Amino acid sequence: MKVSIVTVNFNQPKVTEEFLASIPAISDVEVIVVDNNSDQEVTPQLQAKYPTVKFIRSDKNRGFAGGNNLGIQHATGDYLFFVNNDTEFTPGLIEKLAGVLDAHPEVGMVSPKIKYFYNKGMIQYAGYTPLNYYTARNSCIGLRENDNGQYDHITAPTAYCHGAAMMVRKAAIEKAGMMNENFFLYYEELDWGENIKRAGYQAWVCTEALIYHKESVSVGKNSRLKEYFINRNRILFIRRNAPFFKKYIFYLYFILLVVPRNVIDYIKAKNYNYIPTLIKAVWWNLTHNKNSKDLGYRLTPR
Repeated sequence: MKVSIVTVNFNQPKVTEEFLASIPAISDVEVIVVDNNSDQEVTPQLQAKYPTVKFIRSDKNRGFAGGNNLGIQHATGDYLFFVNNDTEFTPGLIEKLAGVLDAHPEVGMVSPKIKYFYNKGMIQYAGYTPLNYYTARNSCIGLRENDNGQYDHITAPTAYCHGAAMMVRKAAIEKAGMMNENFFLYYEELDWGENIKRAGYQAWVCTEALIYHKESVSVGKNSRLKEYFINRNRILFIRRNAPFFKKYIFYLYFILLVVPRNVIDYIKAKNYNYIPTLIKAVWWNLTHNKNSKDLGYRLTPR
């Protein structure tokens, strides 16, 4: 089966070049880099260095979901491996994930074990627990645990795959549709996972496969952009996926508990400008249809 590797670059040419250098030469693998309208056009330089890579430049910043959707439209593989550009491949990564999809036709998407690039002995992801629709909370299995082999040899269903690295069956995409672009950043892979499961497929994790993740290179560890979309999209995910009763319990929980708690945390950390950002995230959900393409956030102009 042919595999298409899809990654999205936004103002991170050096990170993307390091990513490309980590991909091993394997037959029946194509590599697609979608540039999300970066400030500086870097495609010619990278194309000269990596002539077999397919570079696509978007006419605007489409976010994580939109950039990957653009990659889907140009991919020719049976399996599409969506990978953050701030990751580093390890030997056998592609073959092990593709092997899971080969052996299990019921699996629509599969993620590898993810470990931190700057602390290679520490786990970031070894699966997810189911999400509680009342609180929009779940747990990332293995998060920040030292890897002592406690999650080795696991190839099994998980609640969700991880957006930093997930191989998806093209047939599942054709049945479930592409990512919802109005998420822009965060929660889009969880929403997509729900769509793929509703289409009759399962999400799995394969800890025999490993990738390293630098985490939050494009957005930054803390930023108003990140704070806005995490809160806005947490609500949006529930609006799109939760049953009626659980949805409204979540609304009460978020307004009465999450908002006051976050405001207190912002004040303690002296992040006062995050308070209007949180209010804006809530207000968007009160005033916009769940399928609205208006992001409600002015991206930094070029």
